[in-house]
Amino acid sequence: MQSHDHVTSARADAVALEGGVGIDVRSGGDGVVVCRIAGDLDIESLAPAKKALTRVLRGNRLVVVDLAQVAFCDSSGLNMLLVARADALATGAVLRLAAVSQPVERLLEITGAAAAFDVRPTVQAAIAELP
Repeated sequence: MQSHDHVTSARADAVALEGGVGIDVRSGGDGVVVCRIAGDLDIESLAPAKKALTRVLRGNRLVVVDLAQVAFCDSSGLNMLLVARADALATGAVLRLAAVSQPVERLLEITGAAAAFDVRPTVQAAIAELP
């Protein structure tokens, strides 16, 4: 478990926003990656998040998407998460959502998409049970 400590310690750092969204990708070793997303996930700002998720789903066994700092998420952001889930299934990776912000949680509940994801309350809880 020691190899994952530096991943969770970065949680308090602010993610710098560019174009409405910020992405911070940290590797915990052993094929575990945490991708923190901050800001807005909408049609105009989600390209960096989509690119980062596509990249980290290749060659990693566990990808944790930390959504604690997402202030807004529309249907295009939800679609990005659903596509990432499908990509994870296709590559044999596990995708977990962690520390889901209120706007994202509400969107997942309203659309019924919450049932499609493995959602954990914290990043630590998401990486505690390795696949």
